[in-house]
Amino acid sequence: MPEYVNWLRHASPYINAHRDCTFVVMLPGDGVEHPNFGNIVHDLVLLHSLGVRLVLVHGSRPQIETRLAARGLTPHYHHGMRITDAATLECVIDAVGQLRIAIEARLSMDMASSPMQGSRLRVAGGNLVTARPIGVLEGVDYHHTGEVRRVDRKGINRLLDERSIVLLSPLGYSPTGEIFNLACEDVATRAAIDLGADKLLLFGEEKGLIDEHGRLVRELRPQQVPAHLQRLGSNYQAELLDAAAQACRGGVARSHIVSYAEDGALLTELFTRDGGGTLVAQEQFEVVREAAIEDVGGLLDLISPLEEQGILVRRSREVLEREIEQFSVVEREGMIIACAALYQIADSDAGELACLAVNPEYRHGGRGDELLERIETRARAQGLKTLFVLTTRTAHWFRERGFVPSSVDRLPSARASLYNYQRNSKIFEKAL
Repeated sequence: MPEYVNWLRHASPYINAHRDCTFVVMLPGDGVEHPNFGNIVHDLVLLHSLGVRLVLVHGSRPQIETRLAARGLTPHYHHGMRITDAATLECVIDAVGQLRIAIEARLSMDMASSPMQGSRLRVAGGNLVTARPIGVLEGVDYHHTGEVRRVDRKGINRLLDERSIVLLSPLGYSPTGEIFNLACEDVATRAAIDLGADKLLLFGEEKGLIDEHGRLVRELRPQQVPAHLQRLGSNYQAELLDAAAQACRGGVARSHIVSYAEDGALLTELFTRDGGGTLVAQEQFEVVREAAIEDVGGLLDLISPLEEQGILVRRSREVLEREIEQFSVVEREGMIIACAALYQIADSDAGELACLAVNPEYRHGGRGDELLERIETRARAQGLKTLFVLTTRTAHWFRERGFVPSSVDRLPSARASLYNYQRNSKIFEKAL
């Protein structure tokens, strides 16, 4: 129970932040077939109940393949894109229609003693996506395979304003009444861009982008994506990553890649500070910056436990407010997770590095080094020649970073007169 209460308290800022936001969620056909699909539906219902405006885009590739095989038809692709001839289009329409009905049915459940109880959702859709044919590329006729021409932004927003979940299928219609088979990633990306969505959420089999060492890449800028696409080659993870980057370049603030196979992946990504998938965003997820008066509360939360342990000298709120301009901080998703201060020592060309602290959950991530570099840069900009630090517990850390043992006698007189012999801090210095 304490863990649940703690999680809910930490999730509350995200609950408030997501309310009335528009999320476009893309779930491929593989995700609809996966055993975890029921849990994903429950999580989408929870988002809707928390006031999120939801547009759900579904895929249908495996379902189309099944119908092609049942009819003895061979699927044809060019550059990874399906060639949709007349016979294939019949299979596409059949697969998409049945899948859409199945999804609507799952979103209509209202079973007692289930997460769906009392949800009373309205699912809406229609001819909201206008498409055009891809035509002939490199001598290959794609027939009824198309691409999104436009999304009915006003129509979708009207449905969202009525508290409906908008369901978009990978089919589009032309002004002449033709039907085109679309890539669900294309539909989702264009919908997110045209609607000015706050988030695009893309489901894949993996947790997110996995690097060459098998580790999850938690955050990327759009400009970093091409290098990963080159490494990945042509696979579905690359398609998701490309879609996420396109959305961000089109004005969507954040795109997320999460796993349809992992229970709760969507909620973990949206309601925890570190998430569980890969975030592609224009702005920095974590930033090193100078502190402002609004950061005082966050600084107190960070340093108070260390003050109680005797690691840091106690500072009251009044002192922090008065000295806030001396601090640099690392901010992660609105939370201050690390800080350090630079004090210029009077009548000298020396400064003191003080109050270097990192949240225990975010240690071993190089944030102390980032702050040290920031403080040294600030000190040089102020014309300081020497940087002193007084510490009781972290002497080895500073020695590893170029600080050498010093003494009270080496301190400028203005600082030496304030030295606390009872605290008995070790003194180190570094030439800048």
